[in-house]
Amino acid sequence: MHDHPLCPSRSGLDWARAQALLRKEQAAFILRNPHSQALARRAAQHLLFGVPLHWMNDWGTPFALQVVQAQGAHLVDADGHTLADFCLGDTGAMFGHSPAPVARAVTRQATQGLTAMLPGEDAAVVGELLSARFGLPFWQFAMTASDANRFVLRWLRAASGRRKLVVFNGCYHGTVDDVFVDLKGGQPTQRSSLLGQVHDLTAHTVVIEFNDLAALEAALTQGDVACVLAEPAMTNIGMVLPAPGYWPAAQALIRRHGAALVLDETHTISCGPGGYARANGLQPDAVVLGKPVGGGVPCAVYGFSAEWAERAVRAKHRAPPGHSGIGTTLSGNLLAMAAMRATLSELMTDAVYAPMLALATTLADGLRECIARHHLHWCVTQLGARTEFQFRATAPRDGSEAAASLDAELERLVHLSLLNREVMITPFHNMMLVCPATAPTHVQKLIDAFDQVLDEIGMG
Repeated sequence: MHDHPLCPSRSGLDWARAQALLRKEQAAFILRNPHSQALARRAAQHLLFGVPLHWMNDWGTPFALQVVQAQGAHLVDADGHTLADFCLGDTGAMFGHSPAPVARAVTRQATQGLTAMLPGEDAAVVGELLSARFGLPFWQFAMTASDANRFVLRWLRAASGRRKLVVFNGCYHGTVDDVFVDLKGGQPTQRSSLLGQVHDLTAHTVVIEFNDLAALEAALTQGDVACVLAEPAMTNIGMVLPAPGYWPAAQALIRRHGAALVLDETHTISCGPGGYARANGLQPDAVVLGKPVGGGVPCAVYGFSAEWAERAVRAKHRAPPGHSGIGTTLSGNLLAMAAMRATLSELMTDAVYAPMLALATTLADGLRECIARHHLHWCVTQLGARTEFQFRATAPRDGSEAAASLDAELERLVHLSLLNREVMITPFHNMMLVCPATAPTHVQKLIDAFDQVLDEIGMG
């Protein structure tokens, strides 16, 4: 028997053929990319792990692919291959690489000043645009969503006088140490992959399963939770969509127990100009948005409801003078504000989103047809302009189910094979994004390449 009866993700696959294909694709990647290999060897002399950040090695390639240009929906590597890019900087380039409005704004601002620790007109305009998009009146800025989440947590703990945080099993909110707690056998456990952490995170972090209202209520009943931090739909363990009625009931529970609801829309902004919350009528107390809000320029934002903003301001005024532990020197710099103004006014609009959403649906339908044609027990989940194929027959209901469906070996094989066919998807599980520059021909190229890979490893 060629498939793995104990590994559901591989049911319907000939694993011996799959392993042979992996070896073939690794050899092909090396032959196709001599300049990338030379640059990777050069970088290895002085860069830890041979790349600017260690996770740049997570593509499953024999060495890191090197980029010389990224424009619109395309990426050109050091060996001159033009790739159809469905990764888009893991959402950082959700509106395409170097989108024209942002490129113009950044070019103009670069000649007028990059950072000054003072605001300009762009700050007022960006605040107005954010308020209109997300329905929250007061905003602050950071360099990354990691920082924004960290700062929101500090503000809400100070504003509420409470210390505890509730997160969902399998979540990821950037490099915020507090969230790296998982459920193992039903018990909260500090994530073993978290390097260098010496504090017991479980003392102040409560972890529960997504879509479990009873667990949420139990976590809130002690009255010591400052906030619930969540993606409105989970995306970082594999996509997990909220069950019908979950968020309205969850919001009511959170408010009843005096906690705040913080929605991290960094990935779920794929749903529309106001993210998942506005598209689905949710009313969070705070919102965080990172990567895509500046069109690829490093920046992030976080906003509060009037009530929580007032409480945060009171907490600041009550505190002794000195550093609050919130903010960095380059937060809200002039270049980032110009990029955000351009993104919010010209890219995060209904007119820009409409074709993205339609094309993502075309992609999702095409992947489903391909999976069905190969008789695989996989599913496809869509979240606005974001799509993912998952190695299970039905969409996961929580982080545990999503984690159980992950298959790192199979992911590496599929992703590498697609790269060799000049298609790139996100290296972390199987997410794909379409941007305004993505065309139907790009989508068809991805579907055709996916179909070829499945032909190579299927039972036939």
